[in-house]
Amino acid sequence: MKRLTAKEEEIMEFFWEKGPLFVKEIQKFYDDPKPHFNTLSTIVRGLEDKGFLAHEAFGNTYRYYANVSKEEFSAKTLKGVISKYFNNSYLSAVSTLVKKEEISIDELKELIRKVENAHNKNE
Repeated sequence: MKRLTAKEEEIMEFFWEKGPLFVKEIQKFYDDPKPHFNTLSTIVRGLEDKGFLAHEAFGNTYRYYANVSKEEFSAKTLKGVISKYFNNSYLSAVSTLVKKEEISIDELKELIRKVENAHNKNE
Protein backbone atom coordinates (compact mmCIF):
# COMPACT_ATOMS: atom_id res chain seq x y z
CA MET A 1 0.00 0.00 0.00
CA LYS A 2 1.35 3.39 -0.95
CA ARG A 3 1.98 6.09 1.61
CA LEU A 4 -0.16 9.17 2.02
CA THR A 5 0.91 12.75 2.51
CA ALA A 6 -0.52 14.60 5.51
CA LYS A 7 -3.01 16.39 3.23
CA GLU A 8 -4.06 13.13 1.55
CA GLU A 9 -4.60 11.49 4.92
CA GLU A 10 -6.62 14.49 6.08
CA ILE A 11 -8.90 14.16 3.06
CA MET A 12 -9.21 10.40 3.51
CA GLU A 13 -10.43 11.07 7.07
CA PHE A 14 -13.40 12.94 5.55
CA PHE A 15 -14.30 9.92 3.43
CA TRP A 16 -13.91 7.51 6.33
CA GLU A 17 -16.06 9.70 8.59
CA LYS A 18 -18.69 10.95 6.14
CA GLY A 19 -18.88 8.33 3.36
CA PRO A 20 -19.10 9.14 -0.37
CA LEU A 21 -18.43 12.79 -1.25
CA PHE A 22 -18.24 15.20 -4.16
CA VAL A 23 -15.15 17.43 -4.21
CA LYS A 24 -17.34 20.50 -3.56
CA GLU A 25 -18.56 18.87 -0.36
CA ILE A 26 -14.99 18.37 0.85
CA GLN A 27 -14.36 22.08 0.44
CA LYS A 28 -17.12 22.82 2.97
CA PHE A 29 -15.26 20.98 5.74
CA TYR A 30 -12.44 23.54 5.74
CA ASP A 31 -12.35 26.87 7.50
CA ASP A 32 -11.59 30.03 5.53
CA PRO A 33 -9.47 30.42 3.59
CA LYS A 34 -10.76 27.21 2.00
CA PRO A 35 -8.49 25.25 -0.33
CA HIS A 36 -9.20 25.85 -4.00
CA PHE A 37 -11.52 23.37 -5.70
CA ASN A 38 -8.83 22.46 -8.26
CA THR A 39 -6.32 21.71 -5.50
CA LEU A 40 -8.74 19.37 -3.76
CA SER A 41 -9.71 17.78 -7.06
CA THR A 42 -6.06 17.07 -7.85
CA ILE A 43 -5.49 15.48 -4.44
CA VAL A 44 -8.66 13.37 -4.75
CA ARG A 45 -7.65 12.14 -8.22
CA GLY A 46 -4.22 11.29 -6.81
CA LEU A 47 -5.88 9.28 -4.05
CA GLU A 48 -7.86 7.46 -6.70
CA ASP A 49 -4.67 6.76 -8.69
CA LYS A 50 -3.11 5.30 -5.52
CA GLY A 51 -6.15 3.05 -5.05
CA PHE A 52 -7.50 4.71 -1.91
CA LEU A 53 -10.60 6.14 -3.59
CA ALA A 54 -12.92 5.10 -6.39
CA HIS A 55 -15.75 7.05 -8.01
CA GLU A 56 -19.17 6.81 -9.52
CA ALA A 57 -20.29 9.18 -12.26
CA PHE A 58 -23.25 11.53 -11.86
CA GLY A 59 -23.58 13.22 -15.22
CA ASN A 60 -20.34 15.10 -15.76
CA THR A 61 -19.27 15.02 -12.12
CA TYR A 62 -17.93 12.29 -9.87
CA ARG A 63 -18.80 11.22 -6.36
CA TYR A 64 -15.81 9.59 -4.70
CA TYR A 65 -15.82 6.92 -2.02
CA ALA A 66 -13.18 5.18 0.08
CA ASN A 67 -11.78 2.08 -1.56
CA VAL A 68 -9.66 1.27 1.52
CA SER A 69 -11.08 1.14 5.04
CA LYS A 70 -9.50 3.13 7.83
CA GLU A 71 -8.80 -0.13 9.66
CA GLU A 72 -6.97 -1.58 6.65
CA PHE A 73 -4.96 1.62 6.22
CA SER A 74 -4.09 1.74 9.93
CA ALA A 75 -2.98 -1.89 10.00
CA LYS A 76 -0.78 -1.51 6.90
CA THR A 77 0.68 1.75 8.19
CA LEU A 78 1.50 0.15 11.54
CA LYS A 79 3.07 -2.82 9.77
CA GLY A 80 5.23 -0.40 7.75
CA VAL A 81 6.37 1.44 10.88
CA ILE A 82 7.20 -1.83 12.65
CA SER A 83 9.12 -3.00 9.59
CA LYS A 84 11.02 0.25 9.05
CA TYR A 85 11.83 1.27 12.60
CA PHE A 86 11.69 -1.96 14.63
CA ASN A 87 13.23 -4.53 12.26
CA ASN A 88 9.85 -6.30 11.84
CA SER A 89 9.67 -6.93 15.60
CA TYR A 90 6.36 -6.13 17.24
CA LEU A 91 7.95 -7.14 20.55
CA SER A 92 10.62 -4.48 20.06
CA ALA A 93 7.94 -1.87 19.31
CA VAL A 94 5.94 -2.75 22.43
CA SER A 95 9.12 -2.86 24.53
CA THR A 96 9.96 0.64 23.34
CA LEU A 97 6.51 1.86 24.32
CA VAL A 98 6.89 0.33 27.79
CA LYS A 99 10.40 1.75 28.25
CA LYS A 100 9.26 5.23 27.20
CA GLU A 101 6.25 4.88 29.53
CA GLU A 102 3.84 5.34 26.64
CA ILE A 103 2.04 2.20 27.77
CA SER A 104 1.65 1.17 31.40
CA ILE A 105 2.23 -2.29 32.82
CA ASP A 106 -1.53 -2.55 33.48
CA GLU A 107 -2.26 -1.70 29.85
CA LEU A 108 0.28 -4.29 28.75
CA LYS A 109 -1.36 -6.91 30.98
CA GLU A 110 -4.75 -6.01 29.46
CA LEU A 111 -3.27 -6.39 25.99
CA ILE A 112 -1.93 -9.83 26.90
CA ARG A 113 -5.39 -10.84 28.23
CA LYS A 114 -7.02 -9.70 24.98
CA VAL A 115 -4.50 -11.60 22.86
CA GLU A 116 -4.96 -14.75 24.96
CA ASN A 117 -8.76 -14.47 24.73
CA ALA A 118 -8.61 -14.01 20.96
CA HIS A 119 -6.23 -16.97 20.66
CA ASN A 120 -8.51 -19.18 22.82
CA LYS A 121 -11.54 -18.31 20.65
CA ASN A 122 -9.67 -19.38 17.52
CA GLU A 123 -8.84 -22.84 18.90
